[in-house]
Amino acid sequence: MSEKQPSLQKNFILSTLYEILCVIAPFITAPYAARVLGPANTGIYSYTHSYVMYFTLIASLGTAQYGKREISRTRDDRKLCSKLFWEIELLSIVTSCVALLGWGIFVFFATQYKLYFIILTLFILAKMFDITWFFTGQEQFKYTVTRNTIVKITGIVCLYTFVKTPEDLWIYFLFHAGVDFLGSLSMWISLPRFLVPVDRKTLTIRPHFKETLVYFIPTVATSIYTILDKTLIGLITHEETENGFYEQATKIIHVVRAFAFSAVNSVLGARTSYLFEQKKTDEIKDKIHNSIDFILFMSIGCCLGLVGIASNFVPLFYGPGYEPVILIMQLLSPILIITGISTNLNDLYFTPGGYKKKSAIYVITGAITNLICNLLFIPRLNALGAVIGTLIAESVIMLLYLFNCNRFLTVRHILQAAWKKIIAGLVMLLFLCVVKRQIHNALLLLLVQIGGGASLYICVLLLLKDKLPYTLISKIMLKLKKKK
Repeated sequence: MSEKQPSLQKNFILSTLYEILCVIAPFITAPYAARVLGPANTGIYSYTHSYVMYFTLIASLGTAQYGKREISRTRDDRKLCSKLFWEIELLSIVTSCVALLGWGIFVFFATQYKLYFIILTLFILAKMFDITWFFTGQEQFKYTVTRNTIVKITGIVCLYTFVKTPEDLWIYFLFHAGVDFLGSLSMWISLPRFLVPVDRKTLTIRPHFKETLVYFIPTVATSIYTILDKTLIGLITHEETENGFYEQATKIIHVVRAFAFSAVNSVLGARTSYLFEQKKTDEIKDKIHNSIDFILFMSIGCCLGLVGIASNFVPLFYGPGYEPVILIMQLLSPILIITGISTNLNDLYFTPGGYKKKSAIYVITGAITNLICNLLFIPRLNALGAVIGTLIAESVIMLLYLFNCNRFLTVRHILQAAWKKIIAGLVMLLFLCVVKRQIHNALLLLLVQIGGGASLYICVLLLLKDKLPYTLISKIMLKLKKKK
């Protein structure tokens, strides 16, 4: 390829910087949007957006994960890689057109929120032209990070510039969908330097259709508890505010989850696909073990940290009227640990290893569990019922992954890596509760809780001689010495 061999370390840094931006962006936008739009309008966006997500799933048809894997495996063969790109992208265009047709029929018969549904069409178009999977497979994260950074910043500017009152909800829809669409188009600018001309007569999408279905099925199943939750809350409760509360709680959880482990899985996922192709089993195991240690360090700390700060954070962050978000966020926080383990195995073992059929069965099992739980609990507990269903379903999937990964990761290894972090997290949680009684200024309390809690968490781990903080510190010191 025209680009030099990608650096794993550089990619991790770039992805981490982007995940930091993903953490910072909601802290800039969410308080403003929550106060301007209110819980009801937030619920409308959450509810209507859940519908278009089903059609974007059809549009993508699993090409993102499948494409990333195939490009990663063939990136050393420029001609084959170029042919694969066009075949997979052509398939994406075909499936997107099918999705657009179905979406058009749905919108035509919609009796409520029709304007919002029309604007949301841009999300399907964005999916049609989204080629992030190609650059991820190439491990060229500088392109995806640059694009996503511009999209985030543009979205922030649009929010503060154009959304001023609750009546501007349609503008809120427009800039979310529009910025996403323009961001997808922008990725094509850098594409020519990676491709060579391909004979159009040799292109065929049929072999890829079957393969992408393997990725599509678990993705659809996953949507049952990532998207259907919001749809069912709206259909069953008929309360827009319930969706608003659930949306705001899950938003924080997703932001923290992205910061906790998305960067490491995104980068290592592409690299382990390459390692599986090279049959380097020991190196794959090392990467899985090292990444799970980091994920547990982040997810356990963030989980117990959210439980401790939620009662102070939510009123300060979202403003009055969002008090139910506190309990939802606290109950959802263990999902960080649960999905941290399952996502690690999916991204670093099942997907790059070509075991998506197995993964699909496990995810479908979890999805059915979640659907049953939602139908049982949402009518009784509203948004809290969706929380219970999500926790149960994610736990089922995690256990199925863990007991069927050919011992690339074991329960024993997880417990060995986690017990010191749990102790440190509980000490931190006690500190957060004690401090809450001593400081009455909300902003000062939050700063003390976050700064003091994180510092205490790391200090306890150092006292317990947990290897991760020592490893991180030694790497930092080594880099500093090299610079000198």
